Formats: sequence, structure tokens, C-alpha cells
Amino acid sequence: MRSGQLAAAAGVNVQTLRYYERRGLLPEPRRTPGGYREYDDGAVALLRVVKAAQRLGFTLDEVADLLDAGRRHPAPDLQQRARAKLVEVEARMADLASIRDGLLQVVRARCDSLTNCTCEDCPLPFADLAEVRPSRTREGSP
Repeated sequence: MRSGQLAAAAGVNVQTLRYYERRGLLPEPRRTPGGYREYDDGAVALLRVVKAAQRLGFTLDEVADLLDAGRRHPAPDLQQRARAKLVEVEARMADLASIRDGLLQVVRARCDSLTNCTCEDCPLPFADLAEVRPSRTREGSP
């Protein structure tokens, strides 16, 4: 199949195919006598694997490493990498939950400014930090 057909079958665009080829994620396809790229059905499966791994949070560099390891032999470290990625995702989720909680406090308090908020019990800690203070040099002198 040609580039456009492969892209449509895998749910990506043609520029993504070219990029994946440059990165080594997708092998260089054979060419027709007219110079057109020709892909086999394995390319569709490979692209779907790459996209699925990205949806799981793996970067393209990580996907490339996993694919490379899998080409040489079964990749026993997939479990280890998946566990590490899970820890990373859980940390991001905790950060996002903290951000959400802070934003909910701002919304509930009806804050109207980062530096001069007029709401009661402002949850924003920025008012103190926004004040310009003279910088200090060594030994605490101004």
C-alpha cells in the first residue's frame, strides 16, 4: 500500500509516517520503479503499536527503545518500564489533583486578582510573593 493508504489505515497523517521513518520507528519502505513508497500490512500493525504505546504515556524515544529491544529478543524490561511509567503517571495525577484543589479554592473564594485579591479568606499565596523586595547581596546586606 502507498503512504496515504497506510496513513489512513493506521489513523495517522503522512507527515507522521515520514517522521517515524526518520526516527527509525518505521523501517524504510521498498520503492516502486516510479519511486513511490510501498508498505506491507506489517507497517499498519507497527504504527498501531507505536500509537498505543504513546497513549500509555511512553515517549517516542521510549517506544523506539522498546521496539529495538523487542526486535533483538523479547523485551523482558517492558514490565519494568510499564511499572516506572505507572509511577510517573500516578505522580502527575497527584500533581493535577493538587492543582485542581487549588483552582477549586480560587473559584469558591471568587478570587479576582493574583496580587490584589479582594475576596475573603483568599487561598492565593501569591500576594506576599508579588511584593518587590530589595535584593540582598552576600552576608545579608542590601
